[in-house]
Amino acid sequence: MRTSKTSDDGTQGLMALEDLLRELTPQVLGAVVRWSGDFAAAEDAVQEALLAAATTWPRDGRPDKPKAWLIQTASRRLIDEIRQEQARRRREEKATLRDLPPEDVEERDDTLQLLFLSCHPALTPASAIALTLRAVGGLTTAEIAAAYLVPEATMAQRISRAKQKLKGASFELDTSEERLRNVLHVLYLIFNEGYMSSSGPDLHRSDLSGEAIRLTRAVHTLLPGSGQVTGLLALMLLTDARRSARTGSHGELIPLAEQDRTLWNKELITEGVSRAVTAFGTPPLGEYQLQAAIAALHDEADRAEDTDWPQILALYGLLEDLSGNPMVKLNRAIAAAMVDGPDAGLKLLEPLDEELAGHYRLDATRGHLYALRGDHETAAEHFRAAARGTTSLPERNYLMAKAASFS
Repeated sequence: MRTSKTSDDGTQGLMALEDLLRELTPQVLGAVVRWSGDFAAAEDAVQEALLAAATTWPRDGRPDKPKAWLIQTASRRLIDEIRQEQARRRREEKATLRDLPPEDVEERDDTLQLLFLSCHPALTPASAIALTLRAVGGLTTAEIAAAYLVPEATMAQRISRAKQKLKGASFELDTSEERLRNVLHVLYLIFNEGYMSSSGPDLHRSDLSGEAIRLTRAVHTLLPGSGQVTGLLALMLLTDARRSARTGSHGELIPLAEQDRTLWNKELITEGVSRAVTAFGTPPLGEYQLQAAIAALHDEADRAEDTDWPQILALYGLLEDLSGNPMVKLNRAIAAAMVDGPDAGLKLLEPLDEELAGHYRLDATRGHLYALRGDHETAAEHFRAAARGTTSLPERNYLMAKAASFS
């Protein structure tokens, strides 16, 4: 019976509140219309005030002067609306006073300015990268979300907030260390998405990788003495040089060890190796210089068996110490297997079960190392697991073919 009484009391309280608000509504509306002179706007503001009262009064208690509370709340809402409208008008007036873009606008390329703007320090690194990938790299929100392993809705909100924060920001180039670090990371991700698409039927998207190289060349022209910029450019050139040999006649993936190296772009390799040497000799030594040095060692080998794996293993050790990136640890395990045997590589993979839990590349690497070890059944299991985890159709087909070859 107590519960029923409490329920009845609550119902009666809500009914009393509704009656009070209904009684006060015309009084409040009259007062706000008289004060503002705008019937339509006053009516909207009063409705918002009534909604606020219906929400907050049962929780916080009814104010001593409910009519005054409603009038004040409605008036504040109306003032906020007026301020927003005034701000909109000021923006419109400012826009009308601006000169039209100059006639030579088509001859200018503001992409570099847009790139640096998108990496503004007011943004978190994650937001800056996401916005730049969207605005400059042309990636869809879904592709960016897949790259960061977050829901698409989350990434859309992140990009929207980033755009809002950049309102009124300067369009001038800022080449500070913080901004440059973000810019290079973004370019690296754009290139990787173009060279190895994270999803879809195509292995690569040359439009994205080509745009990343173009933008990196532009940044290098701006900052020719930066070892990191030079290193990133070298890495892109050396990696892109292998593109024509990465797929077969039907678009199937061909791994590095099985590629026809006569199809590699020798001109890009020559330029890439030269820039990698320059970058490696430009302190301080960073991630891109080390990655470029590793790529150069691969590209300089005429045959897969001529690859200088001991040197590559040493460079991956330096890169792991510098970055702590689990993907670097995975690549180091492959290099260790090539130098000291598959068991050495498998041992290095063990700590990655937590860091890369469920990542298809961990399974793919284990499949490769177990195949080298001669354990074909286990290799097939890992290749199948990797195929289930990738969203790239060419990768999935390759991994399933590998699994079938050992079954």
